[in-house]
Amino acid sequence: MQINTDTFSNARVLVVGDVMLDRYIWGEVERISPEAPVPVVKTGETSEILGGAGNVAANLAGLGCHVTLVGLLGDDETGRRITWLAKDMGIKTNGLFTSTERPTTTKTRIMAQKQQLFRLDSEVATTLSEADEAQLITTCRSAVEEADALLLSDYGKGMMQTEGLCQMLIRMAAAKGIPVFVDPKGSDWDRYHGATCITPNTSELELVLGHRLSPGETAVTDQVEETRTTYGLAHLLLTRGADGMCLKTDAEKALFIPTEAREVFDVSGAGDTVIATLAASVAAGLPFESSARLANAAAGIVVGKLGTRPVTIGELKQVESDKKKSDFIKTCDRATAAHTVARWQDNGDEVVFTNGCFDLLHHGHVDILHKARNLGNRLVVGLNSDASVHRLKGSRRPIVKEEDRGAILSALSSVDLVVIFDEDTPIELIRALKPDILVKGADYKPHEVVGKEVVESYGGRVELVPLMEGHSTTGIEQRILNQD
Repeated sequence: MQINTDTFSNARVLVVGDVMLDRYIWGEVERISPEAPVPVVKTGETSEILGGAGNVAANLAGLGCHVTLVGLLGDDETGRRITWLAKDMGIKTNGLFTSTERPTTTKTRIMAQKQQLFRLDSEVATTLSEADEAQLITTCRSAVEEADALLLSDYGKGMMQTEGLCQMLIRMAAAKGIPVFVDPKGSDWDRYHGATCITPNTSELELVLGHRLSPGETAVTDQVEETRTTYGLAHLLLTRGADGMCLKTDAEKALFIPTEAREVFDVSGAGDTVIATLAASVAAGLPFESSARLANAAAGIVVGKLGTRPVTIGELKQVESDKKKSDFIKTCDRATAAHTVARWQDNGDEVVFTNGCFDLLHHGHVDILHKARNLGNRLVVGLNSDASVHRLKGSRRPIVKEEDRGAILSALSSVDLVVIFDEDTPIELIRALKPDILVKGADYKPHEVVGKEVVESYGGRVELVPLMEGHSTTGIEQRILNQD
């Protein structure tokens, strides 16, 4: 399917559920405490993002949907922080209301060495008071009139724990003729009866079944179908981790979708991304099976990020685009490259950047790329476009077209990403990507390196690497011409 920036731009999704703040304290572990056998974390920066139903809304906003978020906050600074973060992402927050009876739910994660050490939860997980429930119903009754889909995000913190409330919301959506998607919690699914689709993971489905899920596609299909019919669901999408997904409708056969995760760093928030992408796709008018495949692709993106991070339309678009070209091709546009570099850096990778025309790739090119890659964890190559090479090198150049030059660079194991730029210098590309290390050949002096000031302004550095003598595209070109 063709994914573009406007695919979800007209989709309006109402998210109702347990809103919380995810706080990350990043640090390093250098020793064990003398007081107890526990690591001592030297803390660094703190980051805060929307969690729970808020993360679902953030994923929808990242895809370009119109999102309204309904949830309960405490009358505290954390609640005000959530409202600010949501507004900053373009999420409608008129459905967020405060209660004096409970604090805003907050999860604080201590992170070190690319992993979560432990989590601190601040919450009051009780059902809503009559006054809060009445306000929620009034808010939803108005908001559902402007929605193309309703998404219930149940994190077991009290918002969605009463059967009467969930059933009322499902009936509201049914009266409007819009689908209802549920991210479930607990073993009591009676409150979700009649929803359009529920998206449990394996452990959540096992909790409802009361036993372990039997292996094999036939057994999985039977158990998923049993659950679907018991609760009157049109669809059930089971997420199975490394085994991908299973979508069951009223059709006899289930659809099994293999996983698309390439490098797993953190599975937190993956369920939010799945249901958000599924709901956005259906609300945008895509078929259910296509929507499930997109949700699977989105899950493959977010598990490659460290911490809870929403998917973006640019990332999803790139994944779909990559499926249509040869597996080894690593060329992408500037916006997608910026997303990719930021993700690598979030995961602790040091990103190296170098640039050039790379016309008639030779041993000298391969050598400098290999040396550049060894300075960090990832290498991004800025490649001059055909028009740029023509201006810089003259009317006979380039000898090899930009698409072919990008493909040849992609085949090198030292290269992780290739970005074609049309300007005469890579300065704007460097500003967009913000690499950690900028590499040029030692034939340059440090002050001559384009982008040096930019990279050093945010703490990066410039490295000059020695060149192999006697290797140049111009030299190769001249030898060919002399032979003629």
